[in-house]
Amino acid sequence: MADPAEVARRAARFREERADGKATLETLLEVDDAHETWTFDDLPVDSGTFGELVSRDLVTKVDGEYRVASREGIRAGLTGESVASSSNADDGFEFELPVSLERPTVGAVLASLVFLVAMRLLNAPAVFRDGTILSPGNDPYYFRYWMDRFLAESNGPTDIGLLADMPGDAALKRPLTHATNWFLAEFVGPDAVAAWLPVVATLLLGVLVYWLAVIVTDDVRVGIAAIVLLALTPVHAVYSGVGFLEHLLHQYLWLGVTLVAFAWLAVDVRRRRLQQPNSDSDRPLSEALSAHLRTPWTWVAAVALGVGLSFSALAWGGSILMFVPAAGYIGLKVAMDARDGVSPALAAAPIVAGLLVASGLTAFFHFQWDWQNSFVAIVPVLTVVATIVIAALAEGWVRLEWPTTGLVGLEVVCAVAGIFLFRQLRPADWARLTERADDLFLREGLTESASLFSADLAVIHGPMSQLGIQFYVALVVLLWTCWVAYRRYEPAWLLLSVYVVFWVAMAAIQVRFAAQLAIPLSILGGLGLVHLTAWVDLARVPVPFRTDSESTRAGPSTAGRARRADTDGGESDPNIVRPTDASTVAYLTIIALIVCGMSLIFVPSLVAQTAHTDGQYEAATAIDDHAESIDREYPQNFVLSEWPDNRMYNYLVNGEADSFAYANAHYDEFQTADDPDSWYEEFRSDDVGYVVVGDTEASVPENATQSQLHDELGTGGEDGDGLSHYRLLATSDDVSAFAVVPGATIETTTDADGPVTVTTEQRIDGESITYEREVEPRDGTLEVTVPYSGEYTVDGETVTVDEADVLEGNAVDAS
Repeated sequence: MADPAEVARRAARFREERADGKATLETLLEVDDAHETWTFDDLPVDSGTFGELVSRDLVTKVDGEYRVASREGIRAGLTGESVASSSNADDGFEFELPVSLERPTVGAVLASLVFLVAMRLLNAPAVFRDGTILSPGNDPYYFRYWMDRFLAESNGPTDIGLLADMPGDAALKRPLTHATNWFLAEFVGPDAVAAWLPVVATLLLGVLVYWLAVIVTDDVRVGIAAIVLLALTPVHAVYSGVGFLEHLLHQYLWLGVTLVAFAWLAVDVRRRRLQQPNSDSDRPLSEALSAHLRTPWTWVAAVALGVGLSFSALAWGGSILMFVPAAGYIGLKVAMDARDGVSPALAAAPIVAGLLVASGLTAFFHFQWDWQNSFVAIVPVLTVVATIVIAALAEGWVRLEWPTTGLVGLEVVCAVAGIFLFRQLRPADWARLTERADDLFLREGLTESASLFSADLAVIHGPMSQLGIQFYVALVVLLWTCWVAYRRYEPAWLLLSVYVVFWVAMAAIQVRFAAQLAIPLSILGGLGLVHLTAWVDLARVPVPFRTDSESTRAGPSTAGRARRADTDGGESDPNIVRPTDASTVAYLTIIALIVCGMSLIFVPSLVAQTAHTDGQYEAATAIDDHAESIDREYPQNFVLSEWPDNRMYNYLVNGEADSFAYANAHYDEFQTADDPDSWYEEFRSDDVGYVVVGDTEASVPENATQSQLHDELGTGGEDGDGLSHYRLLATSDDVSAFAVVPGATIETTTDADGPVTVTTEQRIDGESITYEREVEPRDGTLEVTVPYSGEYTVDGETVTVDEADVLEGNAVDAS
C-alpha cells in the first residue's frame, strides 16, 4: 500500500506544476470513486497526462487495470492538508536513493554527470599518445613513479606485506594514495589508473555533490546545478582531469564523503524534530533525538564520517588540515544544539563515534604499518577528546541556562589551551607539525602558491579565473546561510558555512586550496543559480527559500505542516519540469551563460596550460630512443630541464620521477650561462645525460645557453661557433633536446695560417642542419671536439667520425 504522505507530496507538486493539475486530480478522484478499478479509456485525459500520473506513482496498476495509489493522499495533495505517514522510518533500514527515480530527474542527473566527465576529458588528445599516457603537469609522474615501484615490489593485490613495509619514504606522505593507486593498478594496469582514475574519482565526487545538495536543500535542481558548477570550476578541472594522477583526487573524494556524512547526521535530527511537533524538547532524550539514535543509518553515517576523515588524513601530506573545519563545525554545532533545546551530548554521540572510527583507523595504520607521522594519529584522538569535553560543557551550560555566546567563547579558550598543551607535552610532534606547515604554506615560485585574491589579478579576477563567477553568486548565498544558521536550528547550513569559510581562508593563502573550496561552494552556487532563475519567474523557488519551507524550518511549533522526513537525511524536490516555450528556454540559457560563460572560457584555457606539447613529447621520445640505442641507463640518462616538466622527461626516459630537486637547483643557472660547454665536466660527474632547453618567459642574456641551444641548436648560428658536447636529438618551436656527449676530437695537421672551418651536415627529425666550427690552428696542428658522427669537411679534406668515437671521447687522427 502506498504511503499517503508520499502520495500527498507528489500530488501537491503535480497540482502546482501543471495548469490543469487541480482539475486532473479532481477528475481522477471522481473516476476512482466510481470504479474499484478502471482503464485508461475511463479517464478523460490525454496519454501524456496519464503517463505522468503513472510515472509519479499517483495511480497504480492492478490486474491489468488501474486505481489511485492513495485516495487519502490525493485529497491531501489537493487541499494542502497534512497527512500521517504510514511508514516507520525510525527503526528500519529504509534508505532512499539520492537520485529520484522519476525519469526527467534521472535524465537530468545523468546529463549533468556526463557533462562533468566531458569537462574532465578536455586534455584527452594530449594525454593519449601512440599508446603512451602523457599525463599533464609535473607531479602526476611522481605518483606514477611510486605506483610503478609498488608494482615492481609486490606479489599481487593481496600482498599486505607491501603496505606494512612500503618502499622508500612512501609511508611518510600520502600512503593511502600510493596504496590505492597500486591496488587498482594490479587489476587494470598502471596506464589505466594513470589516465582514468582522476575521471572516475571525479564522477563519484559528482554523485556525492549531488547527494549533499539534495540532503541539505531538498531540491534536486540544486543538486544538478551543483554538478554543473563543479564541472565548470577551472581550478578543479585542472587538478582532476584525465591523466592528472595526484593525491588530490583522493582528497576530494574523501572530503565529499565527510561532508555527506556530516550533512546526513545534521539534517536527520532537524527533520525528525519537525516530524514530531509534540516532542518535549526539554527532555534530555526527545523523541526526535531518540529516533535519530535508534535508526541504524545514523551509525552507518557515523562510520562513513570516520572513514572519510581518516582516509583524507592518510591520503595527503597536509592531512591534519582536514580536521580543522571538522572541529570548527563540531564546536559551533554543539553550541547550536544547546541553544535550540537539543541535548548536545546525545546529538554529538554519532559524531563522537565517527571520530573514534577515524582515530582507530589512523592509529592502526600508523602503529601497525608506520603510515604518516605520529601527530597524524594523535590529531583525531585530540578531536575526540575535545568533542567530548565541549559536549559535556554544553550540557552543563544548558542546565544552568547560560547564554550560548559564552559557550562559544569558552570553546575558543579551550582550543587555544589545548594547542598550547600539545606544544608543551609533544615538542617533537609540534616541530614536525610546524615543519609540515612551512612546507605547505611557505612554498615560493609556484603558480599554485599565489593567493586566490592576488593583487596581480586585481583581487577580483583571481576568483573568476579559478572558480568562475559562481564564486560571487555563492558568496551571496553564504551570507544567507550564515544568517540562517545564526537564527535557526540549521546545522546543515552551518556545516557548509564553516567549510566554505575555512577553504576560502586557505585559498587566500594559496590558490591550490581553491579546488577543495569548490566542493562545498558548488552547493551554494547551485542554490544561488536556481534562486536566480526563480527570481526572474523562470523556475520554481528553491525549497529552502519557499515561504512554507522556511516556516517549517523555524521550529517544532510549525512541524505540523512539515513534509515527511526520509531516513536518508531528507526527501528531495524531485521533479524536473521541462520548459515548454522557447522564450523560457532562451532566458534560462542567457542566465546560465551569464553565470557560467566565463568558466567555459577559463576551463579549457587553464586545462590546456597543463598539457605537454607535441614538441615536448617528441623530445622525450627522441631522448628515450637515443638512450636505448646506446644502452644508457639510469642515472647516466638523467634529463635536465625546467623543473615544471622535469618529472615528465625523466619518467618517460628512465622511469625515475621521485624528485626534481636537481633541475630546480641547477637549470636556471645553466640556462643563463654563456658557455654551455663549460658545464660538461659537472654534467659528467652528476650523470646528466640529456638537456632540454626551450622558450622561456624569464629574462636571459642575449648569448645565453638558452639562445645557443634552442635558437642556434648548438651549431653556432651565423656569427657564433658550434658547441662541443651537445648533440641535437629533436627540435620544435617550443623545445630542443640534446644528448650530452664527450665528443670526438679530430686531430690533423694544416698549412693554413688562419682559422679553419670544420663542417658537417646532419639530419635531425627529417630536416638538415649544418654544424660548423671555426678553429685556429696551433703550430700547424688542428684539434676540435665535435658531438656528431659522420663525415666532416676539414680544410678541404673529408674526415669520418664514428659513433663510438663521439660517445667514448676518442681522438680521430685525420693526418
